[in-house]
Amino acid sequence: MSKTDTTETERSRDEAAGAQLSTAPQEETAIGGPVLGVVGWIRWFWRQLTSMRVALILLFLLSLGAVPGSLIPQTSADELKVQAFKEAHETLTPVYEKLQFFDVYSSVWFSAIYILLFVSLIGCIVPRTWQFVGQLRSRPPGAPRRLDRLPAYTTWRTEAEPEQVREAALAVLKGRRFRAHTAGDAIAAEKGYLREAGNLLFHVALIVILVAFAWGQLFKSEGGKLIVEGDGFSNTLTQYDDFKSGSQFGLDELEPFGFTLDSFHGTYETKGPQRGTPRTFEAAVRYSEGGGTEKKAVIRVNEPLKVGGSKVYLIAHGYAPVVTVKDGRGKTVFHGAVPLLPIDNNITSTGAIKVMDGYRDKNGKKDQLGFQAFFVPTFAGAGQGTMFSQFPALVSPAMALTAYYGSLGVDSGLPQNVYQLDKSNLKQFTDESGNKLAKRLAPGQSMTLPDGAGSITFEKDIKEWASFQISQQPGNGLALAGAIAAIAGLTGSLFIQRRRVWVRAVRGEDGVTVVEMAGLGRSESAKLPEELGDLAVTLAAQTPPSAPAPEPAEEPAEDPAPSEEADK
Repeated sequence: MSKTDTTETERSRDEAAGAQLSTAPQEETAIGGPVLGVVGWIRWFWRQLTSMRVALILLFLLSLGAVPGSLIPQTSADELKVQAFKEAHETLTPVYEKLQFFDVYSSVWFSAIYILLFVSLIGCIVPRTWQFVGQLRSRPPGAPRRLDRLPAYTTWRTEAEPEQVREAALAVLKGRRFRAHTAGDAIAAEKGYLREAGNLLFHVALIVILVAFAWGQLFKSEGGKLIVEGDGFSNTLTQYDDFKSGSQFGLDELEPFGFTLDSFHGTYETKGPQRGTPRTFEAAVRYSEGGGTEKKAVIRVNEPLKVGGSKVYLIAHGYAPVVTVKDGRGKTVFHGAVPLLPIDNNITSTGAIKVMDGYRDKNGKKDQLGFQAFFVPTFAGAGQGTMFSQFPALVSPAMALTAYYGSLGVDSGLPQNVYQLDKSNLKQFTDESGNKLAKRLAPGQSMTLPDGAGSITFEKDIKEWASFQISQQPGNGLALAGAIAAIAGLTGSLFIQRRRVWVRAVRGEDGVTVVEMAGLGRSESAKLPEELGDLAVTLAAQTPPSAPAPEPAEEPAEDPAPSEEADK
């Protein structure tokens, strides 16, 4: 065999030698052969689906598919917003409905991407795991014939015996946490297995996150409740203002607990450019679980109350003025706190006061009353500002009322917003001059209705309300664990370098021992020659040197086509 043939053979062996440094399944290359049958096409499809390229494409599509779910109102989250969107965008609505953009996370196309990604990750991880386990159980391969062709290489001569050099090299490499053993006239060592472990951990963590997401969507429950100071809540379906849950959630899985809102306290910045900015929101509650002993707690923003597997979040607050309504005969027909909804950051609020039962005019005729309320906690005063709040705290509260009589529409059987008046069957009261009746009241003041229809009093007692979200998210802990594991695995796969080191010690023709040391990594790195140089200096210090001294580790000067990895 000629010298050229020998060189080509060695190059081929070197190029195929580093396969064990990677756990990626090797793809089979078909050269010619018969036409694929059904089984062949299934195998081809499976190889494509479980390839890393397809997994990345599916992950990108999953992220892209979540975009409309974030920008477009979702039926599972807020049906009212979806309905408002449909009314405002009549042209887009049919298109979005066909594309299932109002139910993205339960749509056919999103579920298909989700399931394919799940299968792809499992099909990718399983063979890589078995291959990695096999590499952990095996020893590092022996030294290639030509160490000087590897990316990092150094050599020196020593008066020590070859056996002494190999023993010293074995001790040094094991001291640096290399897996090392003697293979013929050389020491073979390998380090950095955690790189592949991190890679596998990252992909396993992705599966954990997908499982957690699916688990949370199927078994979650979430509801909202507005509670006025002094009122309570029991965790049953009828107590919620709104409630939604996953398809696999059962109502018997609601945690048996309840709580009472004793008081709400909020503080605000009083000076400077941030005047009115909230500083603290605290809801003092008393709660009990399963009819047990009552306990006290304070719920703050981002500090929920945890009861069993449920969490109670504080999400909003406002004011509930106390009003008293009397009929034409002076009988009290309504007395209580009426929650009003904020419309700006200074808690300017609006709402409705509805008197449905028990009201009679001066002639004893049954009727219904409705009042449109507009409340400000800090009013600048007549002639000093518009009817908008100047500050969110209760400094100088005022409430404007507009009175109506007639049918409130509550007997029609159709659902109705408790914070709005249906004025289709209502008439507004007028004063003696024929002007529509409306009046601004301070705490303690009353508005008398015309023709002996009664009166309404704005009491000095103004309560606050708080809105809570009660949720059960069984997959949150698992998702957090998966995210932490994914970050740890990705960090390991990016920053840990898997590399091999060989040390060969043989006696030269002049009787002096020649030591060769070479290193090979999965990817080129400046740290590999530095590490090899440090190992060479340490090893040379433990053996009697002979001129010349060890040369620094460097790239080989002459290598027309250096291979990335090497074999025995």
